[in-house]
Amino acid sequence: MYKRRLKLPTPPKRSFFLWGPRQTGKTSLLERTYPEAPFISLLLNEELMTLKSNPGRLRERIKELGAKFVIIDEVQKIPELLDEIHYMIEKDRVFFGLCGSSARKLKKSHANLLGGRALRLELFGLTAQELGDDFDLVRLIQRGTLPSIYNDDNYRQLLKSYCADYLKEEIFDEGLVRKLAPFSQFLEFAALSDTEVLSFESFARDVGVSGPTIRSYFEILNDTLVGRFLPAYTHRPKRKVVAQPKFYFFDMGVVNHLAQRGELQPKSELFGKAFESWVHHELSAYLSYSERPETLTYWKVHQGPEVDFILGLMKVGIEAKATARVHADHLRGLREVKKDYPQIKHRYVVSLEPHSRRTEDGIAILSYADFVKRLWADQLIT
Repeated sequence: MYKRRLKLPTPPKRSFFLWGPRQTGKTSLLERTYPEAPFISLLLNEELMTLKSNPGRLRERIKELGAKFVIIDEVQKIPELLDEIHYMIEKDRVFFGLCGSSARKLKKSHANLLGGRALRLELFGLTAQELGDDFDLVRLIQRGTLPSIYNDDNYRQLLKSYCADYLKEEIFDEGLVRKLAPFSQFLEFAALSDTEVLSFESFARDVGVSGPTIRSYFEILNDTLVGRFLPAYTHRPKRKVVAQPKFYFFDMGVVNHLAQRGELQPKSELFGKAFESWVHHELSAYLSYSERPETLTYWKVHQGPEVDFILGLMKVGIEAKATARVHADHLRGLREVKKDYPQIKHRYVVSLEPHSRRTEDGIAILSYADFVKRLWADQLIT
């Protein structure tokens, strides 16, 4: 029972959507925050069938309860409910906490997304700050950030089941893809390319489907929150820069299973990729939970140096290096970006070095523990 960083409206003053991948802890967070609120779960078959056949029954139920705030779990399973919810928000002044793992089905069915009448919140997997004294970097990189898996020694079997259930329930049963076999193969290739620049044509050749189909597959992962694109920073380039996005899965444990990585060893190349993915996870969660205006991108010169993460309009540059000794080659990208964008305020390397230090030209080399501390104390950007 970790204390989550995401703050829900308390007491609720307006409706909200709470999105997040399966098993990130959305239901638990809602139940802890609103223990007295009526809870309608569309995971229950009886509830699902009743409201699917007669969405208007929701209005009757809430009127019978006399409730002014209601939680509905897995709302994407019945898009038609959103018209009823819209009506109750406007006419009856009822507030809703609407929980789900994907808005894709709602978008595809052109469902009523309440037109700004509900906040959009997102729950990520566990962050290092939320884990507190339980934070173990190697364990997190091996097992991932899902609360039910992080502390379970049977994590390999749990990850296997999670990925299988995701394919069946989240993708195939919801009709998001027509054929499961090529999508399953695509997932394996996508996991192998986690943290890398995307080439839809290369994926299409490997999987044996068209480029547009591969693009749609990645959009499915993005819409179901199983991964997210990291855009390239292309604002006023001084040199020819890469424009294609990168892609990061939401959880290192899921990637490890899909890519069949086995036990990751520190100092290995695969550990380094997972370390970069973890830094991306921490930054994404921080920007979302803190409601920061900064965007998250990466910068790469064509066939040249790269910076893993750029925050804002070249406000902060961050490199993730899973090494116990950062040397000059690791600093090349941050030094080159300074030449093109002298206005950049802060440059960091997140590393496995035991103590933080600063180079002569102002690059801060942080231990991963110091990175976590500074990030969540709002000291990394400001």
